[in-house]
Amino acid sequence: MMFPLTRNALRSLKIRSIQQIKARQSHRKHSSDFHDKYGNAVLASGSAFCVVAWIFATTQTGIEWNLSPVGRVTPKEWNDE
Repeated sequence: MMFPLTRNALRSLKIRSIQQIKARQSHRKHSSDFHDKYGNAVLASGSAFCVVAWIFATTQTGIEWNLSPVGRVTPKEWNDE
């Protein structure tokens, strides 16, 4: 009973497949938009900015990054009281 109901509901939605959508898009002229013109440049400049910001933060700001204390910390003597 549920199967015919579901099938009819899906038919009424007129779901197009990806191939149909691509075929329709390929027939119209593609005008370049902002992303086509500047997308790669924006991506590259954003990535470069992030890399430079992290390099600066890790080397110049003096933040203590709490790296491994191995070799720097010695245990205290045990007190038997």
